[in-house]
This record gives sequence, structure tokens and C-alpha cells, in this order.
Amino acid sequence: MPEGLSATEVGKEIGEHAKHAGGHSRHDRAISIGEALLLSVVTIVAAWSGYSAAKWGTESSLNLAEASATRTKANREFQESLTYRVGDATTFNAWFDAFLSGDQEAIEVAERRFRPEFRVAFDAWIATDPFENPDSPPGPQAMPEYVPTGLASSRELEAEAEELFAEGHEAAETADNYVRTTVILASVLFLVGISSHFPLRGVRYGLIAVGGALLVFAGVLILLLPPPP
Repeated sequence: MPEGLSATEVGKEIGEHAKHAGGHSRHDRAISIGEALLLSVVTIVAAWSGYSAAKWGTESSLNLAEASATRTKANREFQESLTYRVGDATTFNAWFDAFLSGDQEAIEVAERRFRPEFRVAFDAWIATDPFENPDSPPGPQAMPEYVPTGLASSRELEAEAEELFAEGHEAAETADNYVRTTVILASVLFLVGISSHFPLRGVRYGLIAVGGALLVFAGVLILLLPPPP
């Protein structure tokens, strides 16, 4: 769908008016002047509407592309957090096996392999007296202190991606609204274009009036829309 009205099309319509003006009375000249003025205003407003639609369309594409890239980063961070989670579970299982067998040296070796982030959750879990307290969490990974590396950044990136996607969707809707306004302006061009082919002044006045009303309506819609980014 075209986003604007070309100057060539409008110039052609003005030329047709000069050709089909038909008559040289004061009323005919007033009608021709009104039609030419209406065409001029339509050209300016349609150009602005088309420019705005193009800018908002570009803004939508950029936001959606950035949202996709950000979501890819979030997935990468989440996968990294899963890797750390598996590693933490492996070292804890080694510690637990050593603890059950009473191998103090193996226990110390396993504890030295704990990551600092996991060590915080492990100490908090030990503080709950898990071997005596039936209400204690099943393991360090069930503790609120346990936050795998990459999980927080993954959530932040996912939230950012959602925000960018919403902005891109909103920009696309704004671009569509500008395009709809341009269609209304194109109908004004059509009405003024056919008015010169009617010999009856009343018909031409009526078409100009309808075109003017549509132009005002389109102008109001543009004022209600956000300006180009």
C-alpha cells in the first residue's frame, strides 16, 4: 500500500482541472481555485502522513529486531545458568556421597570445588540443620539464597526483550494508522479529481465540500497520532 501521494499525481490532477474547468464565469473560477487549494493542502498533509508512516515503520522494524536479538541473549544466559546448575548439583552430590561415607578428606575436596555463589546457598542450607530438621529444604539449590550465575541477567534481558517487542508492536500500529490516514487523503484527491468532469456547479461544490470534510477529518487523526520518532 502506498504511504504517500506523489507530486506527479497531484500535478496531473491540477492539469486536468485546468483542462476541464469549463466556463469562465466568476463561479467557475472560484470552484477551480477552491479545488486547486484543496489539492495543494492534500499534497502537503499526505506527504507528512506518508513520511510519518515510513518513520514509524522503520522504528517498528528496529525495535522488533532488537527484541529478537535481546531474547537470544536472554536464552544464552539462561542456558549458561542451567550449565552452572548442573555443575553445582554434581559437586553437591559428590559432597553428599562423601558425607554419607564419612570420608572427611573427600568432603573437604568437594567443598573446595563449590562455586562462591553455591557456597552461600550451601552454608544457608547447613544452617537449617537438614539432617535433623524434617522441614528443611531438600538441598542448597532449593534455598532462596541460591541464584545460578546468569539467571538474573537472563530475566532482565527477557524483560527488556518484552518491552522492546511491545514498543515495536505499538510503532507498527502507529504506522498503520498513518497509512489509513493517507488512504483518506487519497480519497480526497479522487473526489477533487472527478469534480471537474461534472458540468453542474452544485455537484462540484458538493464534491469539494465532502473532500474538505475528509481533509479535516484526516488532519484531526494526524494530530491525535504521535509525531515521527
